[in-house]
Amino acid sequence: MIGKAEGIVVRTTDYGEANKILTVYTREAGKISLMARGAKKTKSRFTAVSQPFTYGYFLYHASSGMGSLQQGELISSFRTIREDLEKTAYAVYLMELLDRLTEDKEANGYLFDMLLHALKWIEEGKDPDIIARLFEMKMLYVAGCHPQLDACVSCGVHDAPFYFSVVENGLICPACTRDDRSLMAVGPGTVKLLRMFQHIHMPQLGNINVKPETKQQLRYIMYALLEDCTGLYLKSRRFLDQLENLGFTTPPERSGDKS
Repeated sequence: MIGKAEGIVVRTTDYGEANKILTVYTREAGKISLMARGAKKTKSRFTAVSQPFTYGYFLYHASSGMGSLQQGELISSFRTIREDLEKTAYAVYLMELLDRLTEDKEANGYLFDMLLHALKWIEEGKDPDIIARLFEMKMLYVAGCHPQLDACVSCGVHDAPFYFSVVENGLICPACTRDDRSLMAVGPGTVKLLRMFQHIHMPQLGNINVKPETKQQLRYIMYALLEDCTGLYLKSRRFLDQLENLGFTTPPERSGDKS
């Protein structure tokens, strides 16, 4: 059976001296594995479509297990991402998160569009940290985690100073706090953005100027939620943390709304 799909290469694995196994997230078939024979050779017809982040059309021989790549048509290589260390690190993180939280051959056009737009926004220079937080929020829903962010999880108050509780999976007002070691104080800008991330979609993301302390709170909350809900701690996240500690990450552009 021959399949044709629009897809993005999320992971590559060398196989033997000349071949690669591609993990491709497709619009039509979800996540699939394809053997690209000879892809490691310089003059291979598969070289251009066998790189991480490659976006294109893939013609393949489908089977119950791994498919075999027959032809590839490049749409975008996202070269700008590949040439920038910070952009590459964020893109790899998004790819690994999607890969780890999705099953093989389960089509999801929404996730495909989210990934594609995330790569486009990173390439165009939007703040990759904010892109990552929005992406994480949507992947939490994929993992079955639905944090309560519209109001206090205990009393339902909507407008108050809040803490975030990993144990309670949501916002807690001061009047409802208990002996909860997972509590994190969050500012109004953080609450505003968490709520926004729940309700907007990746194509709708504009340019947002976020204070460093707000970004730090968002990162702590999303990392804590992902670890608690999925148990994942990704290698790519560790690399992002190392880049930040070494000062390789850059501040967002000064445009748009301030939170």
